[in-house]
Amino acid sequence: MLAPYRRLFSRPGTVAFTLAGLLARLSMSMTGVSLVVLIAERRGSYALAGTVAAAGLVAVAIGMPLIGRLVDRFGQARVTVPAVLYNLVPLCGLLLCVRLGAPDWTLYLCWAAGSAVPNLGGMARARWAHLLRDAPDDRHLANSLEQSLDELCFMAGPVLGMVLCTTVAPEAGMLAAGGVGAVGALLFAAQRRTEPPTADRTDATSPSIGSGAADRSPLRVPALRVLALTFLSTGMVFGALDLTTVAYADALGNRPVAGGLLALVAAGSCVAGLVFGTLRPTGPAGTRFLRGVAAMAGLLLLPLAAGLGGAGLALLGVALFAAGTGTAPTMVTGMTLIQELLPQRQLNEAMAIAVSGIMIGISTGSALAGALAEHAGPGAGYWIPAGAAALALLIALAGRRHLGTGPRPSARTSPEPTVGATR
Repeated sequence: MLAPYRRLFSRPGTVAFTLAGLLARLSMSMTGVSLVVLIAERRGSYALAGTVAAAGLVAVAIGMPLIGRLVDRFGQARVTVPAVLYNLVPLCGLLLCVRLGAPDWTLYLCWAAGSAVPNLGGMARARWAHLLRDAPDDRHLANSLEQSLDELCFMAGPVLGMVLCTTVAPEAGMLAAGGVGAVGALLFAAQRRTEPPTADRTDATSPSIGSGAADRSPLRVPALRVLALTFLSTGMVFGALDLTTVAYADALGNRPVAGGLLALVAAGSCVAGLVFGTLRPTGPAGTRFLRGVAAMAGLLLLPLAAGLGGAGLALLGVALFAAGTGTAPTMVTGMTLIQELLPQRQLNEAMAIAVSGIMIGISTGSALAGALAEHAGPGAGYWIPAGAAALALLIALAGRRHLGTGPRPSARTSPEPTVGATR
């Protein structure tokens, strides 16, 4: 199954930026559960943990597209290095405020201040899109690989964060995440030979591109608006699953097991992503996207049934693994659509917008699940991811006319994407 992926790494520099990006993304997967455990342990409130996480994610969701636009304009390395170094400051501030018993509002302020987060996953996909711009089948393979690597991080990250927080100190997970993330991002930025060209360099070699085209938002493309809203609902699935699963395991007296349960969700998605990448795409990407969202909505009924039925952790783990298999095809095809419908000079911003939708969804799902965990039975929280997946399906169906076309040959060089109803 892994043999088709080998040809991706025959291109010079691909192994280096992939491994560096993997290290950086591992820290992101550690942060969510580490923050929840830190605040729940030191302040005794899942609701506070959920809303602090939500505040930070909303700030990142606002800042990430702006960082993405700067990346498109000035290049990945020139933006990533100062952004990473800056973000270490609010992280240290948060840890100090928690440790010293500062008022709750300081936690919101510190975590929201760390909003200059580069979208490392989007940057890696932008590199693949540039390197494979004339090989659509390999782009599908690369997107599947990147999604599987994301899920691999979310398999290892929560487990590592939970182990550090519960066996070393509640602050250990966040400290490790900050250090690993900074090193990985700086190593990624150092890989200059695979870095895509900036908007200015692209414009200089494309006479058909108007001088003001690079300043226009990718959200002018209706398909991106549909995808962003669908990803927002998908983010609610992720956020609610994470916090509900931690609360469910805690209610059964096995909080350390929560990291393993969350890893099972990511494992299901990782396996599905690897298998999906080996399948030759058939039909329009928009149709494949709809099928993926529908499968995700159906599979998320399984953890709901297990949670409401009072199932043990073993049966819940099986349900979470199965539910995870529905997310990777949706994410892979969504990112493929973005690469097909947006020009190269706007890819970082466009993918940052999609990820921002996920971030806002995660924050919303975390806040709702945190409140529900304190005022209802632990299994009731699984209503939120199931309902969010159904909402994602409704949004995708409502906007399906904008998702119905395949790739446009002129997408890399046209002044701006066509925004007509043929999408």
